[in-house]
Amino acid sequence: MARRYPSLLLRTLRNDIAIDHLIAKVLDWPSKVSEGYLRFLCPVCSEFNSAVNPKTNLARCFRCQRNFNPIDMVMIINECTFVEAVEFLRRLETCPNVR
Repeated sequence: MARRYPSLLLRTLRNDIAIDHLIAKVLDWPSKVSEGYLRFLCPVCSEFNSAVNPKTNLARCFRCQRNFNPIDMVMIINECTFVEAVEFLRRLETCPNVR
């Protein structure tokens, strides 16, 4: 049986967990700050031609032209399912230093 999550929870996980903090600190993924933007190693194409937009809370790889929200990043980097990624982020949401 498929697990369902309330849309408000998913929206909160996508929008309120800062993706730059998630990439650099929580997931400890290779990244650097350049020109005022967090650049990260794209987990799909392995290029550093990327940036994080804090206004939209999305990460973007300009080489493979993919956008990533926090749930996507956890799924790809941790090689896990959607449900596992949501549960991972739910545990983070209770931590005061994540936002």
